[in-house]
Amino acid sequence: MEPVTIVGNPVSPYVRKVLAACALKGVEVQLDPIVGLMGNDDFGRISPLRRIPVWVEGEVTLCDSSVIVQYIEETRPGPSLWPADPVERAKARWLEEFADTRLFDVLGWRLFFEIAVKPRFFGSEIDQAKVEHARDVELPVILDYLEGVTPESGFLFGDLSMADLSVAPAFVNAGAVQVNVDPTRWPKLAAWLERVEAETPLGPLNKLARALMRTPAHAHRDRLPEFGFVAASRSWGGGEVRRGPMTPQ
Repeated sequence: MEPVTIVGNPVSPYVRKVLAACALKGVEVQLDPIVGLMGNDDFGRISPLRRIPVWVEGEVTLCDSSVIVQYIEETRPGPSLWPADPVERAKARWLEEFADTRLFDVLGWRLFFEIAVKPRFFGSEIDQAKVEHARDVELPVILDYLEGVTPESGFLFGDLSMADLSVAPAFVNAGAVQVNVDPTRWPKLAAWLERVEAETPLGPLNKLARALMRTPAHAHRDRLPEFGFVAASRSWGGGEVRRGPMTPQ
């Protein structure tokens, strides 16, 4: 098979989701850890929304983490990434969708992007009203829901699945801006996040993400060998910061 390159920075929960799926399936990858906001013109051609991750394998380029995960499931041997039971598999796909949309909308765009990304990359002031509403009004509703579907032990559907690997990653980004799950209010969710960190491929990937958050973007490639990753020989990164067509203002 052609070597696989994942284009995208592991600070992104979506990139970590795909890398965790690769780890479970034994897919060896090279990593081009670009920040999506700093992709060059060629990046715009392989990712029309200028979002990460992108899967590059010979002539095959795929966008969107859910599309990539399904491609991995259908083309690679090894344990299934989804529950065997059709009902549980459908519920797991729903949680993946919920994580990719509503959960990341709050934890990613309204909190991490607003607090950590906009000031750093665009020199913009933080919209404190947006942050407070997301943290104090919107997020508790989400956490109440997740607490209700989280088991007392194990993973979301018994064995580890993409439901776990889709929901958990964005909480690392939230933690980076001091937004955490209160274990006294959401004990099952907090305990499950600890299990995912300790017992799944997301643990090492989250450590990498935290390290990169403390490292200037131009030095991210240099940090990869510390965490067992090979940097791709080609990069789709560029120096100019630019918004994608769906990047929030």
